[in-house]
Amino acid sequence: MPRKNEPTERQCAVTREVLPVTQLIRFVLDPENQVVPDLKRTLPGRGVWVTATTDTVAAAEKQGKRVFSRGFKTEARVDPGLSERVDALMTNAALQALSMSRKAGELVTGFSKVEAALRQGDVIGLVHATDASDDGIRKLGAVAAQGNELANGYSVVRLFDSTQLDLALGRSNVIHAALLAGRASENFLKRARELEAFRSNSAINEHGNANGAVAQD
Repeated sequence: MPRKNEPTERQCAVTREVLPVTQLIRFVLDPENQVVPDLKRTLPGRGVWVTATTDTVAAAEKQGKRVFSRGFKTEARVDPGLSERVDALMTNAALQALSMSRKAGELVTGFSKVEAALRQGDVIGLVHATDASDDGIRKLGAVAAQGNELANGYSVVRLFDSTQLDLALGRSNVIHAALLAGRASENFLKRARELEAFRSNSAINEHGNANGAVAQD
């Protein structure tokens, strides 16, 4: 969220389009004039704003001097791989949010427990490892279609492999997980939508959704 009294819209330094700050990534300079992402929009100093998609951040890096040096009004250094660093930071933020949902008691793991939660109808999201079998995903989808009565359906997240899920949740062999209703789960889904939108070059709208982002069933 923007800091108090800050504008809720900014102009992308690459496309020159004015967008809500939720659709942009803020970059600042470190003490050595190196361009660094400020995903939380809280670091001090002048900021340069770029549309939150892989292609636009890559274009900003390519145009480096014209985009960042002009925006910061001083010589700015951009190391190669800026979009990859942003992706890594967003991935880490999403996995930390997933860990918090577990600590808040809003996450269950394991096929049988996920299946039971779906039958109870209180699941707002499913997380499948990228290396999960299609058969397991299909079976849980069928259970969800029968038992989940939420008016807006549920979100399906498939962005992380089982190793990433294991590390985030402090467990082994995490393939499927169910998100239960709660603030921590909603925060994770927001982070997941942002990451998917960044990777798929989709724009997050004012409702926090993106074309091609986290699937809705």
